[in-house]
Amino acid sequence: VQTCALPISNIVFIMADDLGWGDVAFHGGNAPTPHLDRLAREGLELGAHYVAPVCSPTRTGLMTGRCWSRFGVTNPQNERALPWDTLTLPRVLKAAGYDTCLTGKWHLGSLPEQGPNHFGFDHSYGSLAGGVSPYSHKYKQGKFSETWHRNEKLINEEGHVTDLITREAVGWIESRGERPFLLYVPYTAVHLPVREPDEWVARVPSTVIGDVARHYAASVMHLDDGVGKILAALERTGRRGNTLVVFTSDNGGSTAQNNDTTYPDDRCPSGPLPGRNLPWRGKKGETHEGGIRVPTIVSWPGRAKPGRVEAPVQITDWVPTLAALTGFQPAGDPKWDGTNIIPLLTRHEAPAERPIYTVAPGWRSRALRLGDWKLIVSGEGAKAVRELYHLAADPSEKNNLATAQPDRLRDLLARLETVAARDRD
Repeated sequence: VQTCALPISNIVFIMADDLGWGDVAFHGGNAPTPHLDRLAREGLELGAHYVAPVCSPTRTGLMTGRCWSRFGVTNPQNERALPWDTLTLPRVLKAAGYDTCLTGKWHLGSLPEQGPNHFGFDHSYGSLAGGVSPYSHKYKQGKFSETWHRNEKLINEEGHVTDLITREAVGWIESRGERPFLLYVPYTAVHLPVREPDEWVARVPSTVIGDVARHYAASVMHLDDGVGKILAALERTGRRGNTLVVFTSDNGGSTAQNNDTTYPDDRCPSGPLPGRNLPWRGKKGETHEGGIRVPTIVSWPGRAKPGRVEAPVQITDWVPTLAALTGFQPAGDPKWDGTNIIPLLTRHEAPAERPIYTVAPGWRSRALRLGDWKLIVSGEGAKAVRELYHLAADPSEKNNLATAQPDRLRDLLARLETVAARDRD
């Protein structure tokens, strides 16, 4: 890689876990989210920001600027996801003079020898595996249960997982010198199992009924509070005006059971999670909009133009965007699927029309959005089911036009196969 002069902006990238489109107050959610509401009000909302349907694939896209299917990653996985020499986002920024930190959930290799420090992070903390139990910080049972770490050394700590992730982020911000930094904060909230402290449950509006629903709302509020504490730390240290902050989710909301029987501390309320993705169709694990279109805010004082844009963008866009921000130039072809969206952030200038490609867990479906049209293909061969939607007229994906638009269907199928040909390359 080629290095460049030191850039001018710090970067804080915050990722919620399983947070649905309608879980936040600024999209009509029933839990107050004042800090996120303010970010959305004063910053730039990306109204069509796409991710993968589940967690490890989205994190692969963010780290590499490439579709997760290029690496054969389609499911949540504990095995190492990336080749050792992958040009990752923290490696791009380190080459540009940045300090790099991850505090939260990694889930791209759940053993210490596969952790974030091996892929460009100077400092790392949190869960090497997936969503952990809120107080024991353990991941289910078996080989990957012991996962809580600092710099890939397993540790035991007391405290709620959301508080611990926030505390590490704030402390790292306060310890910085003059060098610019990347702080990546992938929370485990609101991933199951959900169990919130009594003081947070007590703050939930009385209109939210039921044990699981109240703990879920409290988890959203607790997450919002963590975001507020990170923003306050940037203010206290005089860095807020010189920091690009991005908030997003790794996939749409889940309706899975919050049943903690496979976790070491079986004390969480049991019942279906009330993850809310309306007005979109679908949920986590699916390629309909509810599984892959998530609440996303950009706050970049004096640089990002406030408002809301509907141009489709994807999690893979952040590596080429942040590379361009810092002046980084790769030595060879990085094979990025994403594109530089700085003109969209600063001038609301949409990127050139390009396919937004999505692969579901286990390859059970693939989707392609091109402009306002979206194709979903589920299954293979003669049993494949094809869905075609015009999102501008039908954002809830209710009217399948596959039969009514045979020429459009044929064109998008060909484009899908062209994009998919690069998988596992």
